[in-house]
Amino acid sequence: MIEVRRDDPDNPALAGLLAEHVAEQRGNVPPGFAFALDTKGLADPAIAFWSAWDGNRVAGFGALKELDAATGEVKSMRSDAAYLGRGVGHALLSTIVAEARARGYARLYLETGTTPAYDAALTLYRRAGFVACDAFADYRPSPHNQFLSLDLSKEARCPPSS
Repeated sequence: MIEVRRDDPDNPALAGLLAEHVAEQRGNVPPGFAFALDTKGLADPAIAFWSAWDGNRVAGFGALKELDAATGEVKSMRSDAAYLGRGVGHALLSTIVAEARARGYARLYLETGTTPAYDAALTLYRRAGFVACDAFADYRPSPHNQFLSLDLSKEARCPPSS
């Protein structure tokens, strides 16, 4: 059973997975088009951070960045390779969406890549109701990035994980 809990990105138990995430994201796109946050970036006061655990083993992490009083952004979603397809991403995304709703956000955004490496994440986001949108905040459109948004005024669409 996966347990999602509020955490500190500086938690030493997360260091390896976080470093792997940043390196992989920066390796998947040309310089200047990877926006994965490292420990310092995730420690920003505008960011809420969660980790997912299977007993005493870290299974993943994700974050929610407040863009303004009405909008947020999903940041740095990552599942450990051993937990891919086991509901970790679903559990983290459900937690992030629930927090965004609790804060009264009207919309939730995210930026992700365009290569096949992002296909599983895109499937998760689309099942949750995210749809393609224009670039938001300080992002600029490019062939290396795509943007999605979720209208939080609609009912939650995260289906049960299988």
